[in-house]
Amino acid sequence: MENPEDPGRWGVGRGPLWLHPDDDLAPNRPGETLHGELAARPAGRLRRLRDRLLLRSAAADALRAALDAEEGAGERLDALAGAGWRILHSVPLPGEADISHLAIGPAGVLCLRSVGDRGARLEAGEDTVRINGRRAEPYVRRCRRAAHRAAHALGRGCGFPVPVRPVLVCVGAASVAVSPALRDVEVLRETDLDGLAGRGGVLKPDTVEAVYAVARDRRTWRWA
Repeated sequence: MENPEDPGRWGVGRGPLWLHPDDDLAPNRPGETLHGELAARPAGRLRRLRDRLLLRSAAADALRAALDAEEGAGERLDALAGAGWRILHSVPLPGEADISHLAIGPAGVLCLRSVGDRGARLEAGEDTVRINGRRAEPYVRRCRRAAHRAAHALGRGCGFPVPVRPVLVCVGAASVAVSPALRDVEVLRETDLDGLAGRGGVLKPDTVEAVYAVARDRRTWRWA
């Protein structure tokens, strides 16, 4: 028996003809998931007291830094609409993960992860980003993994292979160094995102719209 929610039944290169508002990801703001997490935290004095007692203030600060990064990158990505790009933010994946931004345009499909270590010196290696020469975070590995999952979900939904390129966006960093060994993940500053407007030669406008129609449907990502 066919599963009515299986995107594979829509046909090659087609999304659903109508989306219920609960399934449409297009209205998502940059950092939509993080907005929800922060809103769920206790507010005002109660929040500060609880954070202090439970040692959660560092976690809240990290959420706010991540939100700041996603909003900064998201604003620049949204400005690419005039250059033929379609942008989605906070695309949910099974588990508690999400894709910060998905950009679909003339240069292909990009899976972007925002990194919000403002004022830090960042060194991107094959799997991790070292921050100020000390702490290492698995940003590169997570970005690569999210792009792989996106390619799987979009290929299933579209009915044809959809290559997805992972891109790590460093927002507000003091400096960014990239290891020559890192070849499959592109590392950009947020100001570099403006340059995407000049890239092309990969997807035609009708293909951009076909992939976007599938990508904006929340149900597509249940199989990622």
